[in-house]
Amino acid sequence: MTTECKIGVYVCSCGTNIGKMVDCDAVSEYAKNLPGVAACKSYKYMCSNPGQEMIVKDIQELGLDRVVVVACSPRMHEPTFRSAISKGGLNPYYLEMANVREQCSWVHDDHQQATDKAKALTCAAIKRVPFHEPFDMQSVPMNSTSLVIGGGIAGLTAALELADANQPVYLVEKDEKLGGNVARIDLTSPYLDSAKDLLAERISRVMKNPKITVMLHSEVESISGYVGNFKAQIKSNGAAVTDIEIGSIIVCTGFKEFDASKVGEYGYGRFPNVVTSYDLEKMLKEGRVVMKDGRTPKHVAIINCVGSRSAKHNRYCSRVCCMTALKYANEIRSAIPDAFITNFYTDMNAFGKGCEDFYRRSAERNTIFMMFDKRNVPTVSAAGKREGFNMLVKVNETLSGEEVEVPADMVVLMVGMETQEGSADVARLVNISRDKDGWFIESHPKLDPVATSTDGVFIAGACASPKDIPDTVAQARATTARILAKICQGEIWVEPVYAEINEDLCSGCRMCNELCPYSAIDYDPVKKRSAIISVMCKSCGCCVAGCPSGAIKARHFTDKQIFEQIEGVLEWASSRA
Repeated sequence: MTTECKIGVYVCSCGTNIGKMVDCDAVSEYAKNLPGVAACKSYKYMCSNPGQEMIVKDIQELGLDRVVVVACSPRMHEPTFRSAISKGGLNPYYLEMANVREQCSWVHDDHQQATDKAKALTCAAIKRVPFHEPFDMQSVPMNSTSLVIGGGIAGLTAALELADANQPVYLVEKDEKLGGNVARIDLTSPYLDSAKDLLAERISRVMKNPKITVMLHSEVESISGYVGNFKAQIKSNGAAVTDIEIGSIIVCTGFKEFDASKVGEYGYGRFPNVVTSYDLEKMLKEGRVVMKDGRTPKHVAIINCVGSRSAKHNRYCSRVCCMTALKYANEIRSAIPDAFITNFYTDMNAFGKGCEDFYRRSAERNTIFMMFDKRNVPTVSAAGKREGFNMLVKVNETLSGEEVEVPADMVVLMVGMETQEGSADVARLVNISRDKDGWFIESHPKLDPVATSTDGVFIAGACASPKDIPDTVAQARATTARILAKICQGEIWVEPVYAEINEDLCSGCRMCNELCPYSAIDYDPVKKRSAIISVMCKSCGCCVAGCPSGAIKARHFTDKQIFEQIEGVLEWASSRA
């Protein structure tokens, strides 16, 4: 280890998050005796302003040139401490963090073992930090034009928000008209507002806005480039191709409904008067609720969770079905005042604003509610010819504990949401990931729900997970806020931590091109060498580990730094032998 560095070590108790299991004073006492350590302090909340000021003061007064913070995950507070040492006059990359919260305190129940492990990780960080190199942030120009994929309520909202901020937008929709799934419904819950009126206003504004280029019956063929500087090819009407340059991409591809014929118990496709929620929506938009023979139904059964919350189909909740079922109960009651309406449900999810009141009002309008276990769904069978109705719905009613048969002339199946059939292709196109159910994965489900693993690519609406119109609109506006913030800066600042290829060692085998999950490696057919696109690289290390020639190095994660870190752990272990 070099002895030229003057290292400051700062141990954080994080209140009781770390201090409850790790003896932070003992860690500090151990660290101050290690070679190169010029200052070592323990503090309750090192990320607080006083904690940061302590580090800045020591850098300036003691001449520290490296800093080790023993605290929580770098993912949480590395930017905080990099900013602090920058204020002290150090390059922000002269910082190393030892994670003793997630890796010690939170995973151990033995105080001594947790403390010993914290000492080992601290020693490793101290051994590594002298080999850190100074880096400066990089910037690339920001193209202010955006591409919105999908012309439903999310895409319309995003396009309008950007255009109203005087930024150009391309809105690409694969169908021949805008509106998406919202265009298929009559009224919205819980206030029974007109979906047609809601959409008409937005579509009119989009079509009239000079900043929005609407491309109907079009699909994105290819996308290349990186945040702030993407290039896309758009195929329109199956033939014409348009090349565009954009800085950001918003994916708003929505959802498709579950195929009700997959649930054999309900008889969809066998009984003509078993219809899906979207079949009923079509009737409601036409202004008449009738059976296939044109007669008015007297007994209507509505079955929730068709294809959702099911071990056989989709385990997730589609979120909107419960309130939509209540909407149907109210609309059918208005259309057929003397109808007998029964709603079969597993749990009534009335979580949104005004939804609980909507549930209460629906009950007051004589909707009968029957609960069933999702593991034992109702069954629909044909009724006898003399019964006076077409079908029987048999259910093991949970609350009464009895098996009940309910007459039905019409059965409405509340089909859940599923990912669009082409979502896998879209994911590959924009280089983002999907979860086990096929929904697009956000950068962080709580703290960054509209960003993705690819910088400059955002997701909004039901392409990420089932959601209602208000949540979809909120997400669409959130994506535009993120994009406008970048546009205002005029350039994109990029982390200088990325992989580098030594052309003299590169054999041109292209293994790294196949391994890179971010498509951040190009191949030059003339030189027969690969090259890193630094702006797109996330320094994940796949190419470094996979290169058979050893031609790739990861900045800030060099072999020397990693080996010194390992040496630090082994050095601590040998000191106890």
